Amino acid sequence: MTETVKRPSRGKGSGRAARMKARQSDAGPKAIWPGVQGGAYKPLSDAEMEKVHQAALSILERTGLGDWTDELREICEPAGATINEHGRLCFPRALVEDALAKTPNEYLVHARGSRKGKDDMHCTKKSVYFCNSGTAVTTFEAETKTYRPSIAKDMYDFTRLVDQLDNISMTSDTVLATDHNDDFPHDMTMVYALMAASEKPTCFSFRQREHILPGIEIMDIAHGGEGKFLKEPSAIFGGCPVVSPLRFGEENLGVMIDTAKLGLTIDLAVAPQSGATAPATLAGILAQVTAETLACLTIVQIIHPGCAFTFAAWPFITDLRTGSFTGGSGEQALVAAAAIQMGNFYDLPCSVGCGMTDSKIPDAQFGYEKALAFTLAAHAGANRLCEAGGMMGSLMGCSFEAMVMDNEIMGMVLRTLRGIEVNDDTLSLDIIHEAVTGPGHFLGADQTLSVMETEYSYPELLDRSPTGQWEQEGQTDLYDRSSVKANEILGSHFPNFFNKIDDDKIRSKFDIGIKQSDMTAAD
Repeated sequence: MTETVKRPSRGKGSGRAARMKARQSDAGPKAIWPGVQGGAYKPLSDAEMEKVHQAALSILERTGLGDWTDELREICEPAGATINEHGRLCFPRALVEDALAKTPNEYLVHARGSRKGKDDMHCTKKSVYFCNSGTAVTTFEAETKTYRPSIAKDMYDFTRLVDQLDNISMTSDTVLATDHNDDFPHDMTMVYALMAASEKPTCFSFRQREHILPGIEIMDIAHGGEGKFLKEPSAIFGGCPVVSPLRFGEENLGVMIDTAKLGLTIDLAVAPQSGATAPATLAGILAQVTAETLACLTIVQIIHPGCAFTFAAWPFITDLRTGSFTGGSGEQALVAAAAIQMGNFYDLPCSVGCGMTDSKIPDAQFGYEKALAFTLAAHAGANRLCEAGGMMGSLMGCSFEAMVMDNEIMGMVLRTLRGIEVNDDTLSLDIIHEAVTGPGHFLGADQTLSVMETEYSYPELLDRSPTGQWEQEGQTDLYDRSSVKANEILGSHFPNFFNKIDDDKIRSKFDIGIKQSDMTAAD
């Protein structure tokens, strides 16, 4: 009879993990790295991309977008936009194409502190980074396999976990603080939590435009003084300014307008859902989401020509049997890759929602849905794969253990992106000859040892041991080992990248929903 293995409590390690940690080193070149180039996977032909582009221009010129504000009309009409007979704001082809010509094809998001330089994100159309985001309303509890409402402290906890996961390059507001009903304290707590818990690049989504400048006050403190953030921004700014189909959402539209006026990098998310807020055909949703994204791009370039902008077309798929969103379907992986390809068509950095499994626990469904979505999006050349870390339950929940598992999957995908270097050295003709005419194997060859860390990546948690060793070490599965890893980090890593004086300064001015005691080992 097999004995049930009790999951380790937070803070306790394992012999296997210790051996792995001892073997690994930060010194020397690695087999994988963030920002490796994608773009080899192309679900659309050149002719099909051109058809989608022309369809999007037709939508913008003929149908336009509704629910515009007087402010937006005053911005767009002098540039050439018009109001059609249906009262919708329309964008002529020439206006959109002019805006595309003005949009930069790259931007830099800085890291801070000890990470500055080495962990900066150079965002081009095909440099691939995995990013944390999601605003999940619930958090998965591993012990009971249930979901509870997410709270402000979870924003800090998820971010400090990301801080220790090498394959996730950017932090964001992973969960929504349901214990904060007021928008302003929520947003200031969000900025504080992300800046306190990590110095990696960040993406913020503000609920109201009035929150941007107060948020930048906190960012300035994190950067070392007034005005420092704008000189080397360590964050980009998201939101959903379009409510599909083809309408503006006033609050997020205002955020986008003010962000553009400041010249900050804009990374919105346009997310129509097939058969519900977009056509049921994949080509139809692709045409609509491209049009909605180009409308935002055009507005931004009218306001601030040359403002950095992410082509963030996030088409979502509906299970037409139930009407529910399905984040893990094959169609979701496919249409997301096609949306990325459209961003590459415009030679722009792009982002996409990715890894949004429908599974409620980290099981086999979780694994294959995540791997499919990650692989197609990365190989299509997604600049930023968002919603990537820990998301489950069709974006409704997030899991610490799942985030650790995702980090492992990301590493393997990054290795496939790098591909195979073929040259005289790597073809190894002399090595083959010497091995065949000598010992008959390659185990002791100098080349074998020299490429051990540069040609191969080694996941920390995936089990490759003999079955007998696995039995002796407790018969654990990946979920067990991911729980250990998550608990080790959460039980020992309590960063606060604000010093005591700055922390007190922020708390004296803003209602921060995370107590200082929540950020210590005592908690």
